[in-house]
Amino acid sequence: MLWQEPWVWLAGGLVLAILEVVIPGYIFLGFGIGAALTGIALIFAGPEASFAQSLPLLILCFAILSLVSWLGLRRVLGIRAGQIKTFDRDINED
Repeated sequence: MLWQEPWVWLAGGLVLAILEVVIPGYIFLGFGIGAALTGIALIFAGPEASFAQSLPLLILCFAILSLVSWLGLRRVLGIRAGQIKTFDRDINED
């Protein structure tokens, strides 16, 4: 099946990473990293792996990897604890 092909997951990860450039917020990047890691896992495990044979298990693997990567991105790129966003200038002022 098509979902067992690693290139499909890697291409999906690339599309999601490009979408992150258009719509920032590092949400699509988390999904993109999860898709890329799923594709890499399929490359190393092969299509005969137990999680590659079942679509629900493959989607569960993608979801877990996406969540872990999103949490990692949030820790690295997010606002630090106790930090408050402040704005020095209004975009409507000249």
